[in-house]
This record gives sequence, C-alpha cells and structure tokens, in this order.
Amino acid sequence: MYVEAVRKAVAVNSRRAQTMNVKLYSCDLETFQVQGYIARRSGLPLRSYAVDLRNRRCECVIFQTLRYSCAHVHAVCARINLNVEQFIDEIYTLQCTLCIWGNEFLVMFDVSNWEVPPPAFEMVSDRSLRRHLKGRPQSTIIQNDMDVRETGEPKLCTVCRTSGHNRSTCPHPICVSCQSSCNVGFEDDE
Repeated sequence: MYVEAVRKAVAVNSRRAQTMNVKLYSCDLETFQVQGYIARRSGLPLRSYAVDLRNRRCECVIFQTLRYSCAHVHAVCARINLNVEQFIDEIYTLQCTLCIWGNEFLVMFDVSNWEVPPPAFEMVSDRSLRRHLKGRPQSTIIQNDMDVRETGEPKLCTVCRTSGHNRSTCPHPICVSCQSSCNVGFEDDE
C-alpha cells in the first residue's frame, strides 16, 4: 500500500519505539510525553519529546516534516493501541505515486528541424571573467572598506625611510648579507 522507502522507515521507527517510555499528558487533547530509557549514554539526561496526535506534531519535527510517523508516534500508538498507518500521509501511497509518474510526455521532434530566430543583439564575452593562465595567481579576496589604504600616505623604503623606492631599489644600500657574516665575526672574537 505504501512506497518501499516509507515502509522501511516505519519498520525502523517501530523497533526504536520499543525502547521508549510513554506518559499521558491529556487524554482530551491527545498529547503525550515520550522518553527514551534504554541504551542511553551515561552522564546525559533523558530526552523527552511532546507528541500531539490531534495536530500531528512531535518535538523532533520529523513527524511534521516528512509527514509520516516518527519513532515517538510509534511508541504512543503502541501504548494506546492505535493503528500507526493512519498517521502516514496519502502522498506515500502507491496509487498517488503512480498518478504522479503516470503522466504522458510528448515526443520530442528532431532538434535539427527547430526554428530558432537569430539573436537581436551581438553577444560579446567579458574579458575580465577569463582565467589568467600565465604569471602570478590573481587574488580572489573581495575588498571592503577596511582593506583600502588611505592614498595620502605613500609607502616608505624599509632601509632609509624615504618614499619613491623600496628596499630592493634603494640608493643607500646596507649590506644585509654582510650583517650576518659580521655577527659571526663578533662571535668568534669573544
């Protein structure tokens, strides 16, 4: 009567329901509290879920979302001797599924016979979207207000602290590689 996937899920939920304890909240409102008491992890408190059969709701949200009974609803139905299948939506029946897939589709004619009008405008590719294959990889970071440098402050050379050049083009070079050899010479003197 129901789709195979739903039948399997219902069977799994009925096995899980055997490990749950059901307490009645209100007989008139058809609300229950379901607690799992077997195979719980040590140190964790018991989880309880409120089940409302009249409004077809469970706190685990599976009942409302999937529109068939979750393990908590199975436990409640076993406690009060109700048929669980009444809580499975009719969209899962084989008849409804066959109606959905039973529609006929029109046969497609040969694509080469289709009449496609030419475009009214010329399509031009955007060169900025092309990949750059050669050279350094382009940055993919999206810049915002924090990343923008103020234009009033020019970059300064790290050697002589003047603008207009950098460390590699500095007119006042300091022998950086010599400093390490000089330090080695000082260590030898000690």
